[in-house]
Amino acid sequence: QVQLVESGGGLVQAGGSLRLSCAASGRTFSSYHMGWFRQAPGKEREFVSAIIWSGGTTYYANSVKGRFTISRDNAKNTVDLQMNSLKPEDTAVYYCVADVGPVTGNPRYWGQGTQVTVSS
Repeated sequence: QVQLVESGGGLVQAGGSLRLSCAASGRTFSSYHMGWFRQAPGKEREFVSAIIWSGGTTYYANSVKGRFTISRDNAKNTVDLQMNSLKPEDTAVYYCVADVGPVTGNPRYWGQGTQVTVSS
């Protein structure tokens, strides 16, 4: 089992940057694929980005490709999401997720979420 705690959300102007971080508990962090989802007001949760256990392969939603970068540090049990060129439509609660299987669908483990607000 793994517990996830996100940090780094906040308010930023359009065009700005934020870096989200997710700290995971457990000694088997490197066994998990990790990722980020988001949910905007009135909308369903959507996949944002994922990174496999080794960090060797990453995935991005088309809406964030080229602007967001996911990374992980298995020694520190952390996964980060660097978000650049933010747009108002990126406003959402961002969730860190983990699973031993693919995280692009319905991951087993979820953090509590962190709010990101992008003003125009």
